[in-house]
Amino acid sequence: MKESLVRNVFSKVASNYDIMNDAMSMGVHRLWKDHFIRSMAPARGAKLIDVAGGTGDIAQRFLEYQDQNGDSTSSVHMVDINPDMLREGEQRFANTKWQSDKRIGFTVGNAENLEFVKDEEFDVYTIAFGIRNCTHVDRVVREAHRVLKPGGRFMCLEFSRVSNPVLASLYDMHSFYVIPKLGELIANDRASYEYLVESIRKFPAQNEFAQIIRNEGFTTIGKGYENLTFGTVAIHTGYKF
Repeated sequence: MKESLVRNVFSKVASNYDIMNDAMSMGVHRLWKDHFIRSMAPARGAKLIDVAGGTGDIAQRFLEYQDQNGDSTSSVHMVDINPDMLREGEQRFANTKWQSDKRIGFTVGNAENLEFVKDEEFDVYTIAFGIRNCTHVDRVVREAHRVLKPGGRFMCLEFSRVSNPVLASLYDMHSFYVIPKLGELIANDRASYEYLVESIRKFPAQNEFAQIIRNEGFTTIGKGYENLTFGTVAIHTGYKF
């Protein structure tokens, strides 16, 4: 049921997704994603699987980072359950050097069952602003553990909980009133963006999600996450040892 709903929502928003991200976050999502890649600091030749990869902005940042650090061998495999979103990603990479060098690949697939991926195939697994839309979060993390090599890293960038009550009330006002209105004005689709806001509220808080990551076999350092912008989003990291 949720799978079908999510597929329909993202089919509707796919063509306006990047524009809406800029509008909803006032461009700050770009800074969050840049920091996400810097925090990863991937090794030369790293193989990344980017799940719920959508329009490809994480994959592009990864490849640009590696190129800037003199690495022309790293690669990304993008996975998304929604073919319309993945098509946006394919268009982003069309006629790029990464496509011609076969450093980017695309598969329509479910994060809960990456049946087309072998065990211990990737060095890094990323999922950015996507895991909250999955039906069984624990199964997603379990699959991440399976497809990572020993020593591999799971990294998740996701909306989270603001602890300061004053900031939290402002954040709620922005989420429940401003974001749906922007969806209506920019994408002519208020309902889909109301769903996106509700999905943020239903996702586990930072400590709870960190425990799910540990329960599925990952090792975390310290509390296992880094809050950004007062906890509006968090980067969760787990290591497969």
